[in-house]
Amino acid sequence: MARQLDEQIAGRFPVGRRLRVLDVGMGRGTQALRLARAGHQVTGVEQDAQLIATARGELAGEPEGIRERVRIVQGDGRDTGVHFLPGSFDVVLCHGVLMYVEEPDPLLAGLARMLAPGGLLSLLVRNGDAPAMRPGLGGDWAAALAAFDTTAHLPHARTEANGATHARPGLEGRADRLAELTATLAGIGAPLHAWYGVRVFTDTAFTDTAADEERAQADLTTLLAVEERAGKTDPYRSVAALLHLCGVRG
Repeated sequence: MARQLDEQIAGRFPVGRRLRVLDVGMGRGTQALRLARAGHQVTGVEQDAQLIATARGELAGEPEGIRERVRIVQGDGRDTGVHFLPGSFDVVLCHGVLMYVEEPDPLLAGLARMLAPGGLLSLLVRNGDAPAMRPGLGGDWAAALAAFDTTAHLPHARTEANGATHARPGLEGRADRLAELTATLAGIGAPLHAWYGVRVFTDTAFTDTAADEERAQADLTTLLAVEERAGKTDPYRSVAALLHLCGVRG
């Protein structure tokens, strides 16, 4: 997903331009730190105090120049209008958050208002068009059958894009359909520009055992190449566990 995001940034902004980035639901700050290291000014918003403490700990180990480029604000993302002026950011990230928000449209509209003209909105959501894939591939036929008819109350997905712990076992969330989000993005003035699949094959390829972790690391280069290719290729991306949507502010 980081490669997909970098691809969109590179295609949208001049090389070397220092961007103003808002990362809503920053988790432990994985993406925020990565972008700050690349020279961008990053504001992270997170409501979980423990995750904020972890992010600050990670930030403390960075050189002063990088530390100065990161600001952390405690909040849930729905109060961006309180903290920031409209049009304050070139890039807004909202990764692994919408699935746990009951009414996402107001949040999305608020995030779009934060974008300057031509700004990029990056969303990582659960794929509501393929909820039966994971239980089906795992042989849980009853869960797969039930998943065909709903996008709500789905078992947790692995969404560690920001190093957050949103995806805990037993935690349920909602999935979003591509067509519905496409219409929403158009309605809030940040129409869909590009979209990708994330975790096309790897969502069910590995468990948390040490053997699987070792195998994943050994094959990491090839694994990433396969996922990157599948994430932008039909029909594979359509059945990914997660969707990465990139809208552009008009």
